[in-house]
Amino acid sequence: MPTYKAPLRDMRFLINEVFDFESHYKTLPNGEEATPDMVEAILGELAKLCENTIGPLYHSGDHESCKLEDGQVTTPKGYKEAYQEYVAGGWQGLSHPAEYGGQGLPMSLGLFKQEMMGTANWPFAMYPGLSLGAMNTIQLHGDEDQKATYLTPLTEGTWAGTMCLTEPQCGTDLGQVKTKAEPQADGSYKITGTKIFISSGDHDLTENIVHIVLARLPDAPKGTKGISLFIVPKYLPGKIGESNGVVCGSLEKKMGIKASATCVMNFDEATGFMIGEENKGLECMFTFMNSARIGTACQGIAHAELAYQGSLPYAKERRSMRALSGKKDPDAVADALIHHGDVRRMLLKQKAIAEGGRAMIYFAAQYADNMISGMLEDDQEKYDRWDSELGFLTPILKGFLTEKGLEVANDAMQIFGGHGYIKEHGMEQIVRDARIATLYEGTTGIQALDLLGRKVLLSSRGKCVRDFSKKLVDFGTKNLRDGQLRPYAWKLLKIAAEWNYLTTRIMLNAAKDREMVGTASHDFLMYSGYAMMAYFWALQAKVAADKLEHGGAEPKEFYQAKLATAEFFFERMLPTAKGHAEAALKPTKSTMQLAPEHFSFDYE
Repeated sequence: MPTYKAPLRDMRFLINEVFDFESHYKTLPNGEEATPDMVEAILGELAKLCENTIGPLYHSGDHESCKLEDGQVTTPKGYKEAYQEYVAGGWQGLSHPAEYGGQGLPMSLGLFKQEMMGTANWPFAMYPGLSLGAMNTIQLHGDEDQKATYLTPLTEGTWAGTMCLTEPQCGTDLGQVKTKAEPQADGSYKITGTKIFISSGDHDLTENIVHIVLARLPDAPKGTKGISLFIVPKYLPGKIGESNGVVCGSLEKKMGIKASATCVMNFDEATGFMIGEENKGLECMFTFMNSARIGTACQGIAHAELAYQGSLPYAKERRSMRALSGKKDPDAVADALIHHGDVRRMLLKQKAIAEGGRAMIYFAAQYADNMISGMLEDDQEKYDRWDSELGFLTPILKGFLTEKGLEVANDAMQIFGGHGYIKEHGMEQIVRDARIATLYEGTTGIQALDLLGRKVLLSSRGKCVRDFSKKLVDFGTKNLRDGQLRPYAWKLLKIAAEWNYLTTRIMLNAAKDREMVGTASHDFLMYSGYAMMAYFWALQAKVAADKLEHGGAEPKEFYQAKLATAEFFFERMLPTAKGHAEAALKPTKSTMQLAPEHFSFDYE
């Protein structure tokens, strides 16, 4: 069984030496208290919580799962006590306003927390994680009474929150939402309908659960323009224990994340309160969607990291055959797996995705901090600018990193061979849990369409690619004369040119054939992910080379390992991007020409 160990050295490397969060925090209105000592203390205490309390429940929670009896969900043994310890530490309000009981620290610290907790035990982390969306929505769109009523218990963690979007007949296409909201004389609404796939929809961790629900007013326009947003608590404030017409009808029987309660929620004339403007529900719901998708992208690196922490010790201990270049452990019956080239390939791929993805997430976290800074300063222009910058990154982070996290979790299982397929080693659970990450918060296909169709082509006409690729060009031009960094610099210059060429060609082709966006979007997203990760591995290589020459906080072997992993990524992983570029530019005919009735002749 993999035992979680917080990757503090790699986290500190990125926070202190690559991205200089100390200077970044000094630019934020809520960053004054985020001193290096404070950040170090937070990381250290979080590591203890995750390693000693949350992580040990990962496998037992999967085995026990959640239970539903008489409309009440109970979580696995130990979850309630672990959540109480989490709440007692003040962790839920880490990045939320002090006026509601939070610590008021930058959002990026919340993402560091989410990564660490999610790697230790993703199903557990989902319970407090779902509350964050409800808290953010109420904070930005709720009226003063709603904020006063709900934000303090949510921030303290004594209440939890959910986001209720999906219904049996609609997932991504929310224009089909049917849940009804009937106005009442006292200004409240009666909410009636069914929501499915509701993570943390019911549980026994908190005294109340606040549902943020999409529903339609009786005279609402059809489609997405006729959806409003409502606060619907399990128990009305002041009436804890009295039914409000909200009940869990069933628990979904899932492939993975079994300790996370995924519920079918039935609303039977439940009392709700509108949040935001009438028929503006989607705008309110998706205000913080970019930051939410960063949180989901964390799952990609979380599973890559945990799989790596499980497969690396096994590869060092398990013996099989002799290395092709000669005996490595002559006194043993066979050489350790780590001496075999193909096993090393899989290990290095896990390491490259976990550490490269972490760099991508931490970079985006600074954008999120700047976005929140605009909100705190009541500077709408600043908020919109950074939200737009983040909007380009998030489909790449969410789509690419979750796909790659699943891929390397499978690699970890492969390293174990047949033992990887057996529950007692824990690898198959990571694969099962990783699978959902590519589906929720928008499938990879939806992320790809959002990236190419909306962000790149419609909203910016390719400007967002041009703007980000300037970072690659800047790195390339500045480091071409550096003997150690020249290979990376040259490749980044080529990628920047190819990325923009790819964007322009798709744009021109799509003007003639609209299906081009759909057939090219997945390959475009994956290419963009490789291009972005290449930049961040080059950046880490540059810092590591500098620290080897001038000294850094870590031993020289740490920086040498960074350089070796960067070389592996550029030589063995980055070439895959070329195939995605070629596929993205192929005509739509090969994908679209086969008639639906001809996909099979043996069954209907």
